[in-house]
Amino acid sequence: MEAVLNLIIEKYNYWIYITLMMIGLYAMIAKNNLVKKIVGMNIFQTAVILFYVSTGVKKGATIPIIEHGHDVAHQAVRAADYINPLPHVLMLTAIVVSVATLGVALAIAIKVYHRYQTLEEDEILEQIREL
Repeated sequence: MEAVLNLIIEKYNYWIYITLMMIGLYAMIAKNNLVKKIVGMNIFQTAVILFYVSTGVKKGATIPIIEHGHDVAHQAVRAADYINPLPHVLMLTAIVVSVATLGVALAIAIKVYHRYQTLEEDEILEQIREL
């Protein structure tokens, strides 16, 4: 029992990501309001971004910049001593895409509201069937 508890405590960040993903997934699937679905999508995207950023972290590592003045040509560079910057760089792009997706989705929600006078999915589908 103690081993399981220690595992949960050591990997608390993964539990946070899983919880955020499930909240976002629940909001996208179970809610009928379009804005709530959009917010759920944004929560899900944020959880994925946080997960990938955390994969690039290493304890005791440094940034991957080789300083001038050191005799680098005669010394091997150990990759284990450096943080992997690739997940962080890719997630910067994902953040921009996430914000753009949120903006476009909210703009479409505004257009839907102006057209159907509601943001409830059931009412919108009912109005579409009546046409």
